[in-house]
Amino acid sequence: MSTPSRRSEIRRRRTRTEKISQLRKRYSAAKTDAERTKLVDKLKRVSLGLTVEHFAKPLQARKSS
Repeated sequence: MSTPSRRSEIRRRRTRTEKISQLRKRYSAAKTDAERTKLVDKLKRVSLGLTVEHFAKPLQARKSS
């Protein structure tokens, strides 16, 4: 089995980063806990290793600034 190509690996990483930033925007705009829960479920599908605390940390930093 050959190693994955670097170009596709970079593409996957960029796409994941863009998707996470979109989910952050939608999470900050969400008004109900049900919406937030739904977005966290999507986050877990996109990025398995990212926790809710790490996901929400940049949002909390923006609010405090």
